[in-house]
Amino acid sequence: MSYQPSSERYATMKYNRCGKSGLRLPALSLGLWHNFGGVDTYENARAMIRKSFDLGITHFDLANNYGPPAGSAEETFGKVLKDDLSAHRDELIISSKAGYYMWEGPYGDWGSKKYLVSSLDQSLKRMDLDYVDIFYHHRPDPETPLEETMAALDLIVRQGKALYVGISNYQADQAAEAIRILRELGTPLLIHQPSYSMFNRWIENGLQDVLEEGGVGSIAFTPLAQGMLTNRYLGGIPSDSRAAKPATFLREGDVTEQKVAKVQQLNVIAQERGQSVAQLALAWVLRGGRVTTALIGASRVSQIEENVAALNNLDFTAEELDRIEAILRD
Repeated sequence: MSYQPSSERYATMKYNRCGKSGLRLPALSLGLWHNFGGVDTYENARAMIRKSFDLGITHFDLANNYGPPAGSAEETFGKVLKDDLSAHRDELIISSKAGYYMWEGPYGDWGSKKYLVSSLDQSLKRMDLDYVDIFYHHRPDPETPLEETMAALDLIVRQGKALYVGISNYQADQAAEAIRILRELGTPLLIHQPSYSMFNRWIENGLQDVLEEGGVGSIAFTPLAQGMLTNRYLGGIPSDSRAAKPATFLREGDVTEQKVAKVQQLNVIAQERGQSVAQLALAWVLRGGRVTTALIGASRVSQIEENVAALNNLDFTAEELDRIEAILRD
């Protein structure tokens, strides 16, 4: 039986304006960094993508190196798009990135025009797309002039291979310069994708101000600290968790007694609000409207359902925020 998306998919999802653009993004977006690669079960990946769309998640975030193996997450998404979502392409925001190592030789990494254009061509082929909605430079390149990297993003838009462009992992001063260059080229920067969570607050030290002044939106990745800001690690490290997998940034040593103690205290506040720790953490990232959308990951459908339910309670009292601040500060 062919897939028919829920007729209620836009009824409850919250959509936020992305900077000063005409684009609105769902408050939660689905990232395909883990669990959508060639080593993963296709039907599970397919079910998660379909459930996300059923719940109003229209933005699907990929990169050339997502898998493993690298490139396979884009292949998986392309197959789901063909099997289930091709009739709904114009309802979707599909993004990809380039900036990390992809192939041998001097042209398969970092931020040259050669690499970015070639990588996007490969991504489009893997997903069987004519264009992506957003194309990001994935990380700053210390050797390639920023003017060249931004000119590549401008070229990609003018070629019709992307509608909008973004950057990821740029510090505040780097982001400010990227905003200036792209504005002069006539292709305004749409969005910045930094890491951000209760345990990782570096963007509050200037970057958010730069983005607001430049009219640029933001999409926070790892808002749950790769699972630390859930109940997953309160009783140890589960064998199927990210900390137990070799190909992730979260290591067993990252699950410290101090962090677990903080999560236990945060869980008290979450329960008072009728939320899980994950829901509390997502609501906190979205507080105040300074983050356009939070990028969630998932290994099963139930996690997506739980995360979307966070949108039922996004408001905080001043007392709750003070209590959370005290826990994080301690």
